[in-house]
Amino acid sequence: MPFPPGITVHPELAPYLEVLPPYSDPFQDIAATRERFRKLLAATPADRTGVCSRRYDIPREDGSALTVEVYRPEAADAADAAEGSSPPGALPAVLHFHGGGYAIGRALPGQDKTAIDLCRELPAVTVAVEYRLAPEHRCPAGVEDCYRALEWTAQRAGELGIDPGRIAVTGNSAGGGLSAAVALMSRDRGGPALAYQSMCVPDLDDRIAEEPDPADTENVPSPWVHSLRTIRASWQHYLPEGTAADAYAAAARAEDLTGLPPAYVVVCDLDPLREAGLAYARRLMDAGVQVTVRNVPGAWHGFELHAPRTRLARERAAHWTGHLRAALYPAAF
Repeated sequence: MPFPPGITVHPELAPYLEVLPPYSDPFQDIAATRERFRKLLAATPADRTGVCSRRYDIPREDGSALTVEVYRPEAADAADAAEGSSPPGALPAVLHFHGGGYAIGRALPGQDKTAIDLCRELPAVTVAVEYRLAPEHRCPAGVEDCYRALEWTAQRAGELGIDPGRIAVTGNSAGGGLSAAVALMSRDRGGPALAYQSMCVPDLDDRIAEEPDPADTENVPSPWVHSLRTIRASWQHYLPEGTAADAYAAAARAEDLTGLPPAYVVVCDLDPLREAGLAYARRLMDAGVQVTVRNVPGAWHGFELHAPRTRLARERAAHWTGHLRAALYPAAF
């Protein structure tokens, strides 16, 4: 995949680009990468102000359990206790599928910052899904877990104080790919109706793993090359060896996109996933699906992790959250 011509790093991000660490393959030692990520999370605990949570174990057919963490606004819990039941003040729900190349990225118990922020800001009941990770559990284990969590959430909507007509899925990177796949699964299997699918820099197409590095890497910003190498490795670990991806592994391979819920797709200029994300958004539009698309100029995959306080990162987060809120609270807009 050639580097997009004429695209340069956003001026606000240039200082952060200069101090990025050299490339290190996170898949070379996945256990060590997961441990580093765990320590990083432990060092910066989430702000749980106004939010409470409870963990649930959802049985799988093989006798094991899928763990989800359900976050609720404390004000909603207080209202439920006063009224004795959840309805009629039921909240929308958002299932959050974390990123991490289908192999890393799991939050600490009760510490999913994205789910907590959405719970507080929308407000909504948010469900963080601890799906099985590759390469120990290759596709379709992870996506089946995500779909199981959706079914469980819809079935227990009354108990959880959820409006079953306002359930959305969202995720970043691999989590965005899982969101797209779960929307396809739910349509194909006659599952819970989704109100929205929100995909942030989604990893949708395994065929990117076949793309070589740009020929002139000296003139390509390092995040492009680093991201491409990491994405390539993640697909090699996620897909079963010798097995071609289907639409539930890589949503870009789906032939029919009709009948899917409204969608949100955000991409970044300096991200190898950009073209696949834009192509999927266009195909959704052509299939009659309402789609909102946003491109972050001059930004790379995961730039907000390095530059969270920049205007660009704050605008990106506000745009995503705002459209999710509008989809789940349509009467307010």
